[in-house]
Amino acid sequence: MSFPDFSASDAQIQWQRFCDLLWYHDDLGLWLDVSRMHLNAPQLEALQPAMDRAFTAMQELEAGAIANPDEERQVGHYWLRNPQLAPSDEVRTHISREVDEIEAFGRAVVRGEIKAPSGASFSDVLWIGIGGSGLGPALMIRALQNNNEGLPFHFLDNVDPNGMSNVLGGLSGRFKTTLVVTVSKSGGTPEPHIGMEQARLKLEDAGGEWAGQAVAITMLNSRLDQQAQQESWLKRFDMFDWVGGRTSITSAVGLLPGALIGCDIRDFLAGAAQMDEATRVADSRWNPAALMAASWYVAGDGKGRRDMVVLPYRDRLEVFSRYLQQLVMESL
Repeated sequence: MSFPDFSASDAQIQWQRFCDLLWYHDDLGLWLDVSRMHLNAPQLEALQPAMDRAFTAMQELEAGAIANPDEERQVGHYWLRNPQLAPSDEVRTHISREVDEIEAFGRAVVRGEIKAPSGASFSDVLWIGIGGSGLGPALMIRALQNNNEGLPFHFLDNVDPNGMSNVLGGLSGRFKTTLVVTVSKSGGTPEPHIGMEQARLKLEDAGGEWAGQAVAITMLNSRLDQQAQQESWLKRFDMFDWVGGRTSITSAVGLLPGALIGCDIRDFLAGAAQMDEATRVADSRWNPAALMAASWYVAGDGKGRRDMVVLPYRDRLEVFSRYLQQLVMESL
């Protein structure tokens, strides 16, 4: 492995670093340039043993190893992108069936085949979710929704009274045709429950019928799941216990918003699967995740400093910095 050290004054050296260190993926249209970081070849080589251990641990996780001994839980969000990696036929079938149902439901709502109880087509989506259950969907909508495609989205992602009042007030006159989606993995988190109760009160006061307009995304047999079944909500989707909220964007949490704006969710999953493959490459020089990790490690003096500035140049990626902030904050 060879590339020149960083030089702030020599443009020719920096050009060579750029050429040597540039990582790109033609199919995904993704480029990564770490040449302005102060990472050098000996540092990258010295980190390779640690990277090898990380790759081994990642392979074990993807094969179904227990990641949370206290709760005996696996971590399998990558199975969502490639069900063939899942450790059992039951899980593989469940994932595929869920994608089929999400795609069919989203298409039917957008086309007006599934209607509100009033008989009118749904006009809006009110999404109730906290943390990754709100930021992931918000990123999907902001990044992927085109003008006049699918349904407009409104988010209750906090219990701030003023914020909730503004969002709910913006739906005045359209509550009877608003699809309300509540996301809570455990089904017992207070914040989504508060948002749901406030939305239900407004909707029913406006003459809407909650059960015919409500959708739940939660774990099987959670309190929210039981409520949705007992009250015959319009639809419910599974949130698997082996998927954390911050990594749930390729589950129903991110796929349902995609389907409701007419996005090709299978194409989205295929792209995520390709990105997974790129980050499984054992040679750090050709692995974008390893290059970023090594650059960050060196920039933080090996002490775990987590200072980061994310500056999206596209308006569509406005939410990405907030999404990434939570992902890093809860993962490292």
